[in-house]
Amino acid sequence: MKYLGSKSFLDFCYKIFNNLPIPIDIVDEKGIFLYVNESFANFFKLPQDYIIGKDILDVHPSSIFKEVLRTKQAQIARKHKFDNGKEEAIVHIIPIFDDNGEVLGGIGMILFDDLEKMQNVLLKYKNLDKELKLLKNEIARINKAKYTLASIGGSSREIEECKSQVRKIVKVNSNVLICGESGVGKELFAHSIHNESGRKDEPFVSINCAAMPESLIESELFGYEEGAFTGAKKGGNIGKFELANGGTIFLDEIGEMPVYLQAKLLRVLQEKEIQRIGGKKTINIDVRVISATNKDLKQMIKEGKFREDLYYRLNVLSLKIPPLRKRQKDIPLLVKGFVDEFHRETGLYRKIEEDVMNILINYEWPGNIRELKNVIEKICVIADDVSVSIKDIPGYIVHNSSKSRYENTTKGLKNIMSSIEKDIILNTLKECKGNKRKTAEVLEIPRSTLYRKLEEYNIINENEEEYILE
Repeated sequence: MKYLGSKSFLDFCYKIFNNLPIPIDIVDEKGIFLYVNESFANFFKLPQDYIIGKDILDVHPSSIFKEVLRTKQAQIARKHKFDNGKEEAIVHIIPIFDDNGEVLGGIGMILFDDLEKMQNVLLKYKNLDKELKLLKNEIARINKAKYTLASIGGSSREIEECKSQVRKIVKVNSNVLICGESGVGKELFAHSIHNESGRKDEPFVSINCAAMPESLIESELFGYEEGAFTGAKKGGNIGKFELANGGTIFLDEIGEMPVYLQAKLLRVLQEKEIQRIGGKKTINIDVRVISATNKDLKQMIKEGKFREDLYYRLNVLSLKIPPLRKRQKDIPLLVKGFVDEFHRETGLYRKIEEDVMNILINYEWPGNIRELKNVIEKICVIADDVSVSIKDIPGYIVHNSSKSRYENTTKGLKNIMSSIEKDIILNTLKECKGNKRKTAEVLEIPRSTLYRKLEEYNIINENEEEYILE
């Protein structure tokens, strides 16, 4: 049999084979040993020099090597029993061909000379695979959005407009900035956007930028490698962006993010890749970013507390959630929902009488839905009877509700006319799909007057587009 290559190269190959812990043998087209490594000789308890030159069946009578040479069919990962009838192993036997497809010889490898060890390895692998699947399921359960649009209570025009915007937002993967006072339900809308979108089966991961210590927020977002800093966990830690890969990350209270970290977040949004702290590997990510704030980010930009370039990256699409005082019509539905929830959790039934409901409707709720829910739970607990009475309502709510009701009844004709004018402007603006020039033309008023009315009725900020154009 002819060999290609220099003697030095062949010597190099022999040294490689001899240092491998796997028994290896090479035979010619007749099944005569051309080479065996030390592991092969040790396995058969024979000297290398004794084996080389002999027919394979003289050394290993039960070998199927000649059958492989005859059929030209490799045997991969085959279970093989040796001549003593006791030892078993997993073997590879592979024929070697010349350029014309003729068999030159073959190479054999004994991969596992102890099947019990192999079975133990397979068992450990299966157990690890099972644990990994359980861990993935647990992560998926934890990182799952809970709410949909159906979870958002209310039927007012204001809240229906927000839901309508969500139905447009979910058709694309653009980043979303949700604005609104504390307690209006920004997180519910973030969950809903994810659950109504094409990413609903992927992770939904949230992080509150205000609740996380400044020293930890970077490692929470981007993860870290082992030894990246003092106290770093062995093996490192995966960050929120990696956990959210393929899905959505919700950055709550984005206005509280430190300025130095805003620059790193901007790069992630631009490049769509992250790098763990202390790591060198770049990790590609596919994540939709939904952020929320109760701050005036434009004012923060002027004060140097928020990056303007990051603001525009986050605010591709915007959603402004109105405060509860702007949608009093929703209060009865919300109250009913909270009372029903109290009943399910405690088994105690409570009925909100009309006079109590009127007080709740006329209170301004500075803490919005969060405050309303807490108050309903409180009055349901302390009420002595099934019917909740005025005495069960906190005094500050009764007092401020009465004051608000008095003010509302003394506004007179001017207030009624202003309300009608506001509705006309809103409806026209909506019909014109947010186009202010066209709206002014339809209303037959100067554009400057329209801008003044928009600001007066707090319908839309002059520099912020609130409508999503189709």
